[in-house]
Amino acid sequence: MSCNCGKNKDNAKFRTEEIKKENVVAEKVTMMQNFASAIVSRGVSNNKVSLPVKQLRVASCFGNMKQGGELPPCEHLKPSTTSGKFFCGGCGCGDREGTWLVAEGDKYSKLDYPKLACPLQMPGFSNYKKSDPSEAEEPITRRYYIENNLTYKDLEKIPVTIHAPTNK
Repeated sequence: MSCNCGKNKDNAKFRTEEIKKENVVAEKVTMMQNFASAIVSRGVSNNKVSLPVKQLRVASCFGNMKQGGELPPCEHLKPSTTSGKFFCGGCGCGDREGTWLVAEGDKYSKLDYPKLACPLQMPGFSNYKKSDPSEAEEPITRRYYIENNLTYKDLEKIPVTIHAPTNK
Protein backbone atom coordinates (compact mmCIF):
# COMPACT_ATOMS: atom_id res chain seq x y z
CA MET A 1 0.00 0.00 0.00
CA SER A 2 1.28 3.45 -0.88
CA CYS A 3 0.60 6.82 0.74
CA ASN A 4 0.85 8.58 -2.66
CA CYS A 5 3.39 11.07 -1.27
CA GLY A 6 5.83 10.27 -4.05
CA LYS A 7 8.52 9.14 -1.59
CA ASN A 8 8.83 5.48 -2.33
CA LYS A 9 11.97 3.41 -2.05
CA ASP A 10 12.87 3.80 -5.73
CA ASN A 11 12.71 7.61 -5.53
CA ALA A 12 14.97 7.62 -2.47
CA LYS A 13 17.52 5.46 -4.28
CA PHE A 14 17.38 7.69 -7.36
CA ARG A 15 17.92 10.84 -5.27
CA THR A 16 20.94 9.30 -3.52
CA GLU A 17 22.50 8.40 -6.88
CA GLU A 18 21.68 11.89 -8.18
CA ILE A 19 23.43 13.49 -5.17
CA LYS A 20 26.50 11.31 -5.73
CA LYS A 21 26.64 12.42 -9.39
CA GLU A 22 26.27 16.07 -8.34
CA ASN A 23 29.17 15.65 -5.89
CA VAL A 24 31.40 14.17 -8.59
CA VAL A 25 30.58 17.05 -10.93
CA ALA A 26 31.24 19.59 -8.14
CA GLU A 27 34.61 17.95 -7.40
CA LYS A 28 35.58 18.12 -11.09
CA VAL A 29 34.56 21.78 -11.32
CA THR A 30 36.59 22.59 -8.18
CA MET A 31 39.56 20.71 -9.62
CA MET A 32 39.34 22.73 -12.86
CA GLN A 33 39.03 26.00 -10.92
CA ASN A 34 42.09 25.14 -8.82
CA PHE A 35 44.07 24.28 -11.96
CA ALA A 36 43.05 27.54 -13.63
CA SER A 37 44.05 29.55 -10.54
CA ALA A 38 47.45 27.85 -10.51
CA ILE A 39 48.04 28.58 -14.21
CA VAL A 40 47.04 32.23 -13.80
CA SER A 41 49.35 32.59 -10.76
CA ARG A 42 52.28 31.35 -12.87
CA GLY A 43 51.68 34.16 -15.34
CA VAL A 44 53.58 34.71 -18.56
CA SER A 45 56.88 35.19 -16.72
CA ASN A 46 56.78 31.79 -14.91
CA ASN A 47 56.41 33.25 -11.42
CA LYS A 48 57.42 30.87 -8.65
CA VAL A 49 56.65 30.50 -4.99
CA SER A 50 59.24 31.61 -2.41
CA LEU A 51 61.84 29.19 -1.02
CA PRO A 52 60.33 28.93 2.51
CA VAL A 53 56.85 28.24 1.12
CA LYS A 54 58.19 25.57 -1.23
CA GLN A 55 60.05 23.96 1.68
CA LEU A 56 56.80 23.91 3.67
CA ARG A 57 54.99 22.36 0.70
CA VAL A 58 57.69 19.71 0.34
CA ALA A 59 57.34 18.89 4.05
CA SER A 60 53.55 18.69 3.67
CA CYS A 61 53.90 16.24 0.76
CA PHE A 62 57.10 14.29 1.42
CA GLY A 63 57.42 14.57 5.20
CA ASN A 64 60.80 15.12 6.82
CA MET A 65 62.06 11.62 7.61
CA LYS A 66 64.96 11.97 5.13
CA GLN A 67 66.16 14.95 7.20
CA GLY A 68 66.00 12.96 10.45
CA GLY A 69 62.46 14.00 11.40
CA GLU A 70 59.46 11.82 12.15
CA LEU A 71 56.84 13.08 9.68
CA PRO A 72 56.17 10.39 7.04
CA PRO A 73 55.17 11.19 3.45
CA CYS A 74 51.54 12.14 2.76
CA GLU A 75 49.13 9.29 2.17
CA HIS A 76 48.35 10.75 -1.28
CA LEU A 77 51.99 10.84 -2.45
CA LYS A 78 52.34 8.45 -5.38
CA PRO A 79 55.47 7.34 -7.24
CA SER A 80 55.49 8.17 -10.91
CA THR A 81 56.10 5.62 -13.62
CA THR A 82 59.19 7.78 -14.23
CA SER A 83 61.84 6.78 -11.71
CA GLY A 84 62.49 9.28 -8.93
CA LYS A 85 59.37 11.39 -9.64
CA PHE A 86 56.23 11.73 -7.54
CA PHE A 87 52.75 13.17 -8.00
CA CYS A 88 49.70 13.82 -5.82
CA GLY A 89 47.20 10.99 -5.99
CA GLY A 90 44.58 12.99 -4.09
CA CYS A 91 44.00 15.93 -6.41
CA GLY A 92 43.24 14.00 -9.59
CA CYS A 93 45.99 15.53 -11.73
CA GLY A 94 47.57 12.21 -12.69
CA ASP A 95 51.13 11.22 -13.53
CA ARG A 96 52.84 13.33 -16.20
CA GLU A 97 55.74 15.73 -16.36
CA GLY A 98 53.64 18.83 -15.67
CA THR A 99 52.18 17.33 -12.49
CA TRP A 100 55.34 16.05 -10.85
CA LEU A 101 55.69 17.70 -7.47
CA VAL A 102 59.40 18.42 -7.85
CA ALA A 103 61.24 18.80 -11.16
CA GLU A 104 64.92 18.74 -12.01
CA GLY A 105 67.04 21.68 -13.00
CA ASP A 106 65.19 24.82 -13.99
CA LYS A 107 62.02 22.99 -15.05
CA TYR A 108 58.76 24.21 -13.55
CA SER A 109 57.20 21.76 -11.08
CA LYS A 110 53.78 21.61 -9.50
CA LEU A 111 55.09 22.86 -6.13
CA ASP A 112 56.51 25.97 -7.87
CA TYR A 113 53.09 27.51 -8.62
CA PRO A 114 52.48 30.62 -6.49
CA LYS A 115 48.84 29.62 -6.04
CA LEU A 116 48.30 25.91 -5.51
CA ALA A 117 45.53 23.96 -3.77
CA CYS A 118 46.03 20.78 -1.73
CA PRO A 119 43.23 18.22 -1.32
CA LEU A 120 44.10 18.04 2.41
CA GLN A 121 44.40 21.85 2.79
CA MET A 122 47.93 21.52 4.19
CA PRO A 123 50.33 24.28 5.30
CA GLY A 124 52.11 26.01 2.43
CA PHE A 125 49.18 25.73 0.03
CA SER A 126 46.77 28.46 -1.06
CA ASN A 127 43.75 26.68 0.41
CA TYR A 128 45.48 25.96 3.76
CA LYS A 129 43.08 25.57 6.63
CA LYS A 130 44.40 25.86 10.18
CA SER A 131 43.92 22.72 12.25
CA ASP A 132 41.10 22.62 14.74
CA PRO A 133 41.58 21.49 18.38
CA SER A 134 40.28 17.98 17.67
CA GLU A 135 43.29 17.39 15.39
CA ALA A 136 45.55 17.52 18.48
CA GLU A 137 43.99 14.34 19.87
CA GLU A 138 45.89 11.10 19.33
CA PRO A 139 46.57 10.22 16.63
CA ILE A 140 47.35 13.81 15.69
CA THR A 141 46.91 14.93 12.08
CA ARG A 142 49.70 15.83 9.66
CA ARG A 143 48.48 19.41 9.57
CA TYR A 144 48.56 19.72 13.38
CA TYR A 145 52.02 18.13 13.50
CA ILE A 146 53.42 20.53 10.91
CA GLU A 147 51.87 23.58 12.59
CA ASN A 148 53.07 22.69 16.07
CA ASN A 149 56.26 20.68 15.68
CA LEU A 150 58.14 21.88 12.60
CA THR A 151 60.24 24.97 13.10
CA TYR A 152 61.76 27.20 10.47
CA LYS A 153 65.14 25.53 11.20
CA ASP A 154 63.54 22.15 10.44
CA LEU A 155 62.23 23.48 7.14
CA GLU A 156 65.61 24.96 6.21
CA LYS A 157 67.02 21.40 6.25
CA ILE A 158 64.70 20.39 3.42
CA PRO A 159 66.69 20.66 0.17
CA VAL A 160 64.71 22.73 -2.31
CA THR A 161 65.81 24.73 -5.32
CA ILE A 162 64.05 27.77 -6.69
CA HIS A 163 65.34 28.79 -10.09
CA ALA A 164 64.80 32.27 -11.45
CA PRO A 165 61.68 32.56 -13.60
CA THR A 166 62.29 32.12 -17.30
CA ASN A 167 60.21 32.89 -20.36
CA LYS A 168 60.64 29.56 -22.14
